[in-house]
Amino acid sequence: MSLANVLLSALNGITANKLRAALNTLGVIIGVASVIAMLALGNGARAAVEANFRFLGSDSVQINATLKLDEGELSPSGRILSYEDGLHMPGAVPLVRWVDMSVNGYGKVRHGRVILDMGISGITADGLESLVQNVGVQPVDWPEGQPLTPAAFIGQGRFFTPAEVLEDAPVCVLGYQTALDLFEGDDPLNQTVWVNRQKCLVIGVLKELEPTDASQRNISRPNDAFYMPISTAIRNLYEEEPSVNITAHVRDEKRMDEAKAQVAEYLRKRHSIEKNADGNYEDDFDLTTRRDILGAQQEAARIFALLLAAMAVVSLIVGGIGIMNVMLVSVTERTREIGVRMAVGARGRDVIAQFLLEAVLLGAVGGVLGIAVGVLVIPLAPTFSGVAALLDPESIPLAFGVALLTGVLFGLYPALRASRLDPIEALRYE
Repeated sequence: MSLANVLLSALNGITANKLRAALNTLGVIIGVASVIAMLALGNGARAAVEANFRFLGSDSVQINATLKLDEGELSPSGRILSYEDGLHMPGAVPLVRWVDMSVNGYGKVRHGRVILDMGISGITADGLESLVQNVGVQPVDWPEGQPLTPAAFIGQGRFFTPAEVLEDAPVCVLGYQTALDLFEGDDPLNQTVWVNRQKCLVIGVLKELEPTDASQRNISRPNDAFYMPISTAIRNLYEEEPSVNITAHVRDEKRMDEAKAQVAEYLRKRHSIEKNADGNYEDDFDLTTRRDILGAQQEAARIFALLLAAMAVVSLIVGGIGIMNVMLVSVTERTREIGVRMAVGARGRDVIAQFLLEAVLLGAVGGVLGIAVGVLVIPLAPTFSGVAALLDPESIPLAFGVALLTGVLFGLYPALRASRLDPIEALRYE
C-alpha cells in the first residue's frame, strides 16, 4: 500500500466525522497554546528578575548587617556596620577600589513656616554616581540612548565633596519637589534650612527626575528627596550610631569571589570574629553580589517556568487521551472496513500506518492551531499576570514537535489494536 493511499485513507477517516475530530483536537490546541504561553511567561519572569536587580552593579559587593528578630523588631545580630568600617575599607582591602555608604532616617525639615516630616538620606560624595547607576531614575524628558552622568542630575548648585563628608559639613542637596515644597518657588541656593534643629546650608538642587521604568512612574517619588553627607546625617538624625549600608566596588569583577573573601576577612578583624568550635565563622554581616541575587532569583523563575510547563503538559495529556478515545471509537466503527482491507491483501503494518497517521494528523492540526492561539495570547499576558511574556522562537518547533509526539504516543495503541483484528471476525462484525 503506497504512502499516498495511506495518507488518503487517513484523511478520509478523519473527515468522516469532522465535529468529533475537531472536539478531540481541542485538547491538543489548548495544550500547545499553553506550552508557548507558559514558556513566554517564564522568559518574562526571568527578564523581570534581571531588570529588578540591575541596581546592583556587576563590580559591587553589597554589605549589610545580619539581622535578627528581637521582641518583634529587627536588630543587628552582632556589631553594627559602622561608618568607620566603610571609611577604612579601600585602604585595607586590596581588591576594593572605592566604597559608597548610606543611612536612611526621618526628620523634620524646616524653612520659615514650612515644616516637612520626611525621609533623609545620608550618603557619601560618590552617592550621586550611585544614584545614576543604581536607582533607575533619569531627568524628565532625557533623550533616549544618551548616557547619564552625575552632572546631568544637578539642576542648580553642586553636590557635596569628599572633604565635606569627612568634616561633617552642615550642607545638603534637595530633590526637585522638596525644594518647591520648602521654598515655594524662591531660589533655595545658599539658603539655610533646619534639620532636627540643626542648621544646614542648601548647596544644590537636583533636576526633576522620573523612573526609567515607565510602569513605576505612578508609584516611585524620586523628587521627594533630601541628601546630606553621611557623617552629618549620623550626627543629626541618630542618638546612637546606626548601622550603615556599604557597597564595595571591586577593582576586577572577574575576581569577585576573591574580593568577597578579602572583605569578609577585613570585617572579621574589625568585629573580632573568631572561628567557633566547629571551625566556622559566625559572621554578623552579609555579603551579596549581583551574581548571588540573580542566581537565586533566576532559579526561582526557572522553577516557576517548570511548574507552568507542567500545567501545559497536563493539557496535552488530556488532548492525547481525547485522540486515543476518538481513534478507539474509529477502530470499533470501522472494524468491517479493516476486515475488507486485510482480506484483499492489506498487511498489519499498512493498518498501523493508516490509523497512526490519522492520530498524527490530528496532533499536527491541533499543533498548528495551538501555535496560532499561543502567539496571539502572549500580548494579553501582562493584563492577567502583571508580567510581560517574551516569546521564545524555539518554543514554536518544540510545541509542534510535542503535538506530533502526542499523536504518535496516543495513537499507537488504537493502531496496534486495529492491526491485530482477525480478518474473518472483522468481516462478520456488524
